Amino acid sequence: MFQISKDEYLDLLFEDLALPNLKKTQQHQMNEYKTHRAGYTANGVPANISVVRSLQNSLARRMAMTTGKRRELHQLEEDLAELEHTEPAQLLEEDRLRHEIAALREKIARVPFIDTFDLRFKNYERRAEPSSQAMMFCLMNVSGSIDQATKDMAKRFYILLYLFLSRNYKNVDVVYIRHHTQAKKVDEQEFFYSQETGGTIVSSALKLMEEVVKARYNPSQWNIYAAQASDGDNWADDSPLCHDILANQLLPFVRYYSYIEITRRSHQTLWREYEALRDAYPNFAMQHIRDQDDIYPVFRELFRKQTVNS
Repeated sequence: MFQISKDEYLDLLFEDLALPNLKKTQQHQMNEYKTHRAGYTANGVPANISVVRSLQNSLARRMAMTTGKRRELHQLEEDLAELEHTEPAQLLEEDRLRHEIAALREKIARVPFIDTFDLRFKNYERRAEPSSQAMMFCLMNVSGSIDQATKDMAKRFYILLYLFLSRNYKNVDVVYIRHHTQAKKVDEQEFFYSQETGGTIVSSALKLMEEVVKARYNPSQWNIYAAQASDGDNWADDSPLCHDILANQLLPFVRYYSYIEITRRSHQTLWREYEALRDAYPNFAMQHIRDQDDIYPVFRELFRKQTVNS
């Protein structure tokens, strides 16, 4: 049985993930954390064990613990051989020597070949490296059509996203937007825990995102990302408007826009409008979540590491 730390767990959870299409901006760089080899440590996970270094430590320890005993054993064996060739034989002295030899051999044999003290693990450390600054919009539908189970799955997706960003990037701005018929920019607490609800007009969130970008985030200086979660419900005449806002106002400057639809029902007009965007824009991605088991695989698919064209 072995244990891993929280940091090691998060490293495994977000292995080979990255913000897609991240580019260097003109100024205000952020720090991106990358993993580098940093010698060896006495603690770690089995996957990182250094066999060669551990065996070297084992050999050094066994030599230190047994060299004196082996030297003494060799001397006793020489004394016994000399005594056996003397006349008359000295039986009591032979018995003493044989007893001491047997005791020394037993002590030497008890020294373990490998001990936990010998184990060494490859050590890795996370170092901050300059990278382009980025910000993430989190847009969540909280309309009355969404039941509590769907809201909980959306929250779990965003919690994964938050952990990923905070673990891998030091200074990423996150803007939280909740919407029903109206959109509202909120803090983290309200985003995850507010009980406010209502009808559904998805375009309200897209319009608010555009307003925030114009007011605070110049696309020439920021890598702008967005992650939208919804059950797919929307006013029928609003879905084409969402398509137009994304195509004409947001996707031309957004580095990557991801949409997840959380529902067991048939897809509606919003999904079909977004499918057209996915086919036309390489920086638009969409995935379908049906139950909790889909959350992590969908997250990894959306943020898997890609080749960046700088």
